[in-house]
Amino acid sequence: MKIDLTETTSSKINAALVQARRDIGTPAIGMVLTLVIVTDEENAYDALKSANDASHEHPSRIVVVVKRVSRSPRSRRDARLDAELRVGADAGSGETVVLRLHGELVDHAQSVVLPLLLPDAPVVVWWPEGAPADLAGDPLGALGQRRITDTYSSEKPVATLGERAAAYAPGDTDLSWTRITPWRSMLAAALDQQSLSVTSATVEGEDENPSCELLAMWLADRLGVPVHRALSGGPGLTAVRLETKDGSIVLNRADGGLATLCMPGQPDRAVALKRRDTAELLAEELRRLDPDNTYEASLKFGVARLEASAAAPAKAEAVAEAEPEATAEAKAPAKPAAKPAAKKTPAK
Repeated sequence: MKIDLTETTSSKINAALVQARRDIGTPAIGMVLTLVIVTDEENAYDALKSANDASHEHPSRIVVVVKRVSRSPRSRRDARLDAELRVGADAGSGETVVLRLHGELVDHAQSVVLPLLLPDAPVVVWWPEGAPADLAGDPLGALGQRRITDTYSSEKPVATLGERAAAYAPGDTDLSWTRITPWRSMLAAALDQQSLSVTSATVEGEDENPSCELLAMWLADRLGVPVHRALSGGPGLTAVRLETKDGSIVLNRADGGLATLCMPGQPDRAVALKRRDTAELLAEELRRLDPDNTYEASLKFGVARLEASAAAPAKAEAVAEAEPEATAEAKAPAKPAAKPAAKKTPAK
């Protein structure tokens, strides 16, 4: 069932939702959370489709906030709220409310969303793109226990990681971090099987890919070893190499679907490591509503510190290579000084 409301209010939207549930014969609310999606008109369809797919695992009330930018000064002064309600089969396993805010109401979106939150249920706020620098300080972000962004959608993903680290608050997370969950699980399992000490690591992937940077920072933080970033043509993250005294542990995924795990003393094995869509990533994030301390530690490790730690061994190696030459020159015996030529005495 779809219901369109123009020039409406939050109280009228709530009343229409109650009536719609009665009309389709489901007066009880069986939803576990409220998912607030903050997006624009261009990306609203894709975000809503992913949220509906994720709602089959997490029945929720989905509130989509679309801020409509007014062009003329007069229309910017006129505040108006239009809503589209979807209940039943049109809303996945919950309810969907699409809010379109016009005029001055754009700056007060939280006052519209607050009455539509499910009572005594967690609130998750998701920005598919265009997230503010300070998530917890944003008026809509302050409503949520969890705040989800996607750094990969920003213009400068690696620089955005620094902004996320500077303004981090418990409850913040990123779909770029969620993308590497299978990689982290596979690498941790490989190290559990090998009682070896890792001396260095290499993460290979696309340039300006935040998932590659986050995985490298996670390895550097947890293992305490220098981690190098190598570039590849993708797609996404392509390989991780852990160096040990007995050989290399390599997890290689060249095609974005099937990976190969190579460990010293064991035959190579194929592992499923496909690239997941947004609905799967969102469903994973909705499974936990507590702060992710591992993400916080990895994010705050910092890209600059990662680059510095990787550059330090290379510098030390260059110095070590130069030292033997200098030592050899210092230890070489000095050449004896040339004797002055004897003066010839003229014959008498």
